[in-house]
Amino acid sequence: MVLSREGDLDKGGRYNRERKADRSEFSAKALTFSTMAVLWCAFLLVATSILPASRMVAGSQLYTNTFSVKLHGPDGANGHVDEAVAHQVAKRAGIGFQNVGKIRGTKDEFQFVHHGLPKIRGRRSIPSVLLLKKDPSVKSVHQQPGFKRVKRGYKPLMPSMYSYLSRHEFLANKFNSYFDKAVEIDEDQERYGQLPKDPLFKEQWYLRNTGQNGGKPKLDLNVRAAWAQGVSGKNVTTAIMDDGVDYTHEDLKYNYNARASYDFSSNDPYPYPRYTDDWFNSHGTRCAGEVSAARDNGVCGTGVAYDSKIAGIRMLDQPYMTDLIEANSMGHEPDLIDIYSASWGPTDDGRTVDGPRNATMRAIVRGVNEGRRGKGNIYVWASGDGGEADDCNCDGYAASMWTISINSAINDGQNAHYDESCSSTLASTFSNGAKDPNTGVATTDLYGKCTKSHSGTSAAAPEAAGVFALALEANPDLTWRDIQHLTVLTSKRNSLFDAKHRFQWTMNGVGLEFNHLFGFGVLDAGGMVSLAKQWHSVPARYHCQGGSHTKIRKFTNKSGIILKLNTDACKGTDTHVKYLEHVQAVITLNSTRRGDVELFLISPMGTRSMILSRRPNDDDRRDGFTKWPFMTTHTWGEYPWGEWTLEVKFNTPSFDRYTKQFGKSPNAGSTAARVRSAWADAASSRGRYGNVDIDRAEEAMMHTGFLKEWTLMLHGTRDPPYSELAVLDPHSKLAIVKKAHTIAGPDTTVTMQQQSAY
Repeated sequence: MVLSREGDLDKGGRYNRERKADRSEFSAKALTFSTMAVLWCAFLLVATSILPASRMVAGSQLYTNTFSVKLHGPDGANGHVDEAVAHQVAKRAGIGFQNVGKIRGTKDEFQFVHHGLPKIRGRRSIPSVLLLKKDPSVKSVHQQPGFKRVKRGYKPLMPSMYSYLSRHEFLANKFNSYFDKAVEIDEDQERYGQLPKDPLFKEQWYLRNTGQNGGKPKLDLNVRAAWAQGVSGKNVTTAIMDDGVDYTHEDLKYNYNARASYDFSSNDPYPYPRYTDDWFNSHGTRCAGEVSAARDNGVCGTGVAYDSKIAGIRMLDQPYMTDLIEANSMGHEPDLIDIYSASWGPTDDGRTVDGPRNATMRAIVRGVNEGRRGKGNIYVWASGDGGEADDCNCDGYAASMWTISINSAINDGQNAHYDESCSSTLASTFSNGAKDPNTGVATTDLYGKCTKSHSGTSAAAPEAAGVFALALEANPDLTWRDIQHLTVLTSKRNSLFDAKHRFQWTMNGVGLEFNHLFGFGVLDAGGMVSLAKQWHSVPARYHCQGGSHTKIRKFTNKSGIILKLNTDACKGTDTHVKYLEHVQAVITLNSTRRGDVELFLISPMGTRSMILSRRPNDDDRRDGFTKWPFMTTHTWGEYPWGEWTLEVKFNTPSFDRYTKQFGKSPNAGSTAARVRSAWADAASSRGRYGNVDIDRAEEAMMHTGFLKEWTLMLHGTRDPPYSELAVLDPHSKLAIVKKAHTIAGPDTTVTMQQQSAY
């Protein structure tokens, strides 16, 4: 059954409110899983796309009652398998098995569920696997592991909101009283046209920053300059992959695309959020309003792309995630959906290293190569809320070159306290306000309500999706790579700055400014739309293995490693790369404390990227990294040939810093526990603040690591990417890069004067 956009909408909404409210309630926070590792299988040859494999190993595993079942095609060959065949296999397997349907984007793989098994358990069901395998139509069977995925930026409501009376009173009014404010007159009205008349528009400082809530005037997404060019997201659909969307909301229902929506948490076409007392499942509805909330209807605020369509993909509302749920979500209706927005990921605890599993990775790569009828789907990812104690290059979703990783800034230009930093971030948008950190993004909320408290990088990713929707209306022929190039060339440094002065703005080898927190700057909707209108698609993309080191090398916190690798960037071959897009350092290493390892990659043109920063909460000494692709965008546009340098070192804090940081409650057996023990023994024998045996304490903190492999992967074009574009502004990034390419020539290395960022 598929909902029409109007005919069955209210009926579907009522159905889901009743049915999903009756489901057994659980807290998505209550069930804690062991840190799961990721298996990035040997990367696919899909179209021209090649990516190395990586995996992390976990000590324990959880298994669901879901199975991926691959069937033999007609006459035993590979090929399309009819749904009826899968139904018969499930029937022959016995009571309890059900064929849920074909896995999106595949010809012969199906999702089976065994209703007689627990939904989650600590061991594999060998009898169930063997029962399916003995069927002559079955080629392979895999029971799906369960793992943890979390929403980014969720904040619980005030305690008073939990009671029935408070909730009833809150729902009784159409809007909170403080939302009902007059819309002020715009001093730029003549230039940009009338302001939206929605009651929350004046609170949407990320759309128009007048200095409200302590912000810096004009530090915003510059969307009104895009709207003034006649674009508002028409004929573009963004899918919100989350905990559901309230598609009956007055500000969303006329932009809701039911055909492109689905509920993979419950396997039905109604992605309505499951009811909870604390409104925990408001996350997706809030993200949807940022993109596609209607304009001038007197409800809540205005979406970045207010005429674009929104699809709801409910896939995040269960105590565990599976590879099949993710893969089906990211491969759902790739020719109806243009943009997939994800404001979630692995746990942002500063200890987890995780990313997409096999089926999910295949779905993403298939999406960028085949989606949108060959132009490629755009996957937008929130970079993470782990703050300075985490690094988003340890998140295989945000750090993927197939996705666009978006960080956030607050409305005075500084980074938010929860922002992670990493070299894979491409650009930034906005989250909280400066004057009141609890006041965030104004958008739609559950049950027809509005909110001003949406926050985190969860709020940043949908804003970016809205900007990309504007660009796609301006030029529907843009490919997924065109969107990334447009992001690099039109994002602005503006007033963005690191509040703790750790990371400065730095110029790469072709003159592009970047920041380790903000990528290439804040998105500029007006600038992106203008350039999109004159855009010519970039040339074909190639992938070159630039070389590798496989000799095992030891490093300690007293002596790091510096490795050199000379490459001709596959010159003279079919995979020759001359102009860089993404660069990956595929690393295998182990150490006595993973969280103290730092990695730096230096390009032949002198650009220094921190591809892994210190993560003080990561006390792993067993798993390390196995073929993990650390990615940087900082060398965008540079020439790749010449000498690349990898620096590997421990960033171990001083003895005083260690005891201060971990002295209260170190984990048993951890480095911190050993340091504390050394301190206690020394203090007891020499007086608490006497002559502590520093040598013993330093020995307790001594770290050792082994770099086992480094492979350099270069991704980019053979031909100049912007040769067909006319330069309209001599001071633009486009002009700067084209000039650098002209000066350098095809066989010259140019090093621009840089300011060190680290």
